[in-house]
Amino acid sequence: MAKRIFVSATNTDIGKTYTTKLLLKEFASRGFRVGVFKPIETGVEKVAHDALELLAYVKEVNYEFKEIDIEDIAPITYRLPAAPYVASNNEEIDFKKIDSALEKLEKLCDILIIEGAGGLYVPIDDKYMMIDLISYFKAYALLVTHCSLGCINDTLLSKKALEDKKLPYTIVFNCKEREDNSFSQVSEPYFTKNNFEVLKVSENIDTICDVLYNYK
Repeated sequence: MAKRIFVSATNTDIGKTYTTKLLLKEFASRGFRVGVFKPIETGVEKVAHDALELLAYVKEVNYEFKEIDIEDIAPITYRLPAAPYVASNNEEIDFKKIDSALEKLEKLCDILIIEGAGGLYVPIDDKYMMIDLISYFKAYALLVTHCSLGCINDTLLSKKALEDKKLPYTIVFNCKEREDNSFSQVSEPYFTKNNFEVLKVSENIDTICDVLYNYK
């Protein structure tokens, strides 16, 4: 089984895909065969855009993905840009379809980056939330949080959710250029005083990959 890393976030549009691409690049630069998987994507009219972007990128760093199609990367898609529960009219999640795609991809990589949809408590169906996929995949969670005002609350809520489920995790900060100065003044002092290691995606991707790879 490949080492599995599940990239989630405190909400939608926080930087999961951006972070995933940096992880792929860094791990590939270390000689690992990397792979990527986005089991569920919503807001798909004709093409799963996130999955397409990830597929194009992974093909650049792992030649073994040359025959992989977008349906392998994103086996379950819905047209409505909403939580899968809503977008599917509460259809039961098809784990057989997910498992089949996962098995195919894992044969081609040593490290598989799995990108979630939205935040941890996005409902998938009546039984499952996005956070449940982390334990289903037996993956290590990488939580991407933002750096704008409110990130303390958002980060701590997601942190508690992971700990309540007893899931192993690392938190990283995706600071957009306009957020960096305010973050260092408004939010970062809380994190440093409370023993958070403030790892920024754009600046510390090498350290982040060390943490992820060395987790047993």
